[in-house]
Parts: sequence; structure tokens; C-alpha cells
Amino acid sequence: MAALLVFSLLIIEAFTQGKKEGVLSIFEQPILITSAGQNAEVHLASVLAKRAELTSTLSKNATVKDLENIKTIVVVIGTSLKGLGAAGLDMAQEKERINLLVEEAHKKNIPLLFLHLGGEARRGKLSDEFINTFLPHAKMVIVVKSGNKDGLFNKICDKHDIHLIEVERTVNALEPFKQAFISKE
Repeated sequence: MAALLVFSLLIIEAFTQGKKEGVLSIFEQPILITSAGQNAEVHLASVLAKRAELTSTLSKNATVKDLENIKTIVVVIGTSLKGLGAAGLDMAQEKERINLLVEEAHKKNIPLLFLHLGGEARRGKLSDEFINTFLPHAKMVIVVKSGNKDGLFNKICDKHDIHLIEVERTVNALEPFKQAFISKE
């Protein structure tokens, strides 16, 4: 009897770990890809979408007007002061833009998939502000492991029951990103 109980617990643990680490196909196309923090990695996300053969639009400065016919918003999170300056934005303006997008997405029932592709180099006080503020609205997060050394993504995802996938390098995000979308077939 004890052996059966231990075996059952091991199966449950394996299933739970697999579910947390596996990819859920829960998002639909077309996709709007935008940056939270005006980072360069938003362009990498666009390349991933093309390689995954997903129907997407890239708009680094997306607004609620861009949500027409969109079924998923992909938010590439990470702050770049250079990017903010080039866009003519400050932190408050960028936060307000993302906040309005998140609010409208909730009203329209558009799920949010967050990507953090910049690794450790794209972390810091400013990026962490965006992560702490907006990540709780995600349905799923794909993060390059080096950007999660402190476990911040785990902490937020565990607290808000968000599906988290860690990858070794940006290139490894292609398969989970592709698999996160329901096939058009």
C-alpha cells in the first residue's frame, strides 16, 4: 500500500512538473508584437514569429488602436534607455502606453504572452519595474534563463498562476513560442 502511494505521488509530481515546464497551445493568431521598454529584442520576437510561420504585426509603440482584429499580444519586456530616447518617450509615458494596452486587452479578452529575450543584460531597476508591474497580466511567459537568475519571473508566475517556460538562449525560444499558438489547421 505504501509503495502504491509513493508511486502515485511520483506520477503526480512528474505530471505537474511536465505541465509547468511544457508548452500549452493556448494562443491564437493574428499577433501584435510590441515592446515594454523600447528594447531591441522586440525585433528578435518578430523574427521568431516569422520563423514560426505565425501571422504577426510588429509595432514597438503599439496603442489600443492597433488591437483591431488581434487575437494575442506578445509583449517583449525589458527597458532600453537608448530605445526610449529614440522613441521620444520617458519611463512614465512608456508605462502609461503599456498600461492602456493591458487594460484594453483585458476588456477585449485578448491574452498576453510575455517574452524576456535579453537575458541578464536586459535586467535592472527599470526593467524590473516593468516586470513587476505588467508580468502579472500574462497568460504565459517565455524567458531566457540568464534573465531569471534571481528567480523574479518564477516568483511572479507562481504567485499569479502564470505558465513559465525558461530557455537557455534566445534561439531556443522558437519552438515553445511556435507551440504556444493553436495550429490554424
